[in-house]
Amino acid sequence: MPHLAKPVRPLLCYVTDRRSLPLATSADAHNLLLKSVQHAAEAGADWIQLREKDYSGKEWRSLVCETVRRVTRANLATRIFVNDRMDVALACGAGGVHLSENGIPVADACRLREEFFRDRNAPSDFLIGVSCHSLGSALGAARAGADYIYFSPIFATPAKMIYGPPQGLERLARVCSSLDIPVIAIGGISAENAASCLDAGASGVAAIRLFQDSDDLAPQLERLHRYKRA
Repeated sequence: MPHLAKPVRPLLCYVTDRRSLPLATSADAHNLLLKSVQHAAEAGADWIQLREKDYSGKEWRSLVCETVRRVTRANLATRIFVNDRMDVALACGAGGVHLSENGIPVADACRLREEFFRDRNAPSDFLIGVSCHSLGSALGAARAGADYIYFSPIFATPAKMIYGPPQGLERLARVCSSLDIPVIAIGGISAENAASCLDAGASGVAAIRLFQDSDDLAPQLERLHRYKRA
């Protein structure tokens, strides 16, 4: 499978976190998540990464299959990714898997993808991405066959504190110029600073709160899609 080309239009990626949804409780968080995902897809999100790490296998299958069904039924162009669970992603017809930096090796994921679609004599339109926190890991992921990477954290954010201080725009620019595959900026991304990541060379941005907390998501995504890099 050839490498994914860097897109002309920015890729806008929603990373889910049902526990941080407004008004979410343990009893209704799953249904609120499905509504949030559908809302983001209808508003113009290019990619949605389902990232509910504490889900059981049964819960994962339910979430992914239902999400793919809703997006397909509505004839939306949004591509659905599954966090780490490549088995569920393939079984439910998702558009790709996003691997954590310490997850299964990219090369193994690429081999599994090839075997899955070869056994079914079907063309593969299944993307494999990985989270990276250094230029070295980004280069290694690209060499191993990743279709894209997430590079983080760009800005300060509580969710990424375990990965150290923010990488900043200068390091982001260096990674983007060093790779031929799309680099998606993540970590503290907001409607106010997303454009600076695109100016640094990022092919897109990924975020949680930008998608989950916005009262006017569709216009925000439209503005970012139309943004012309400096």
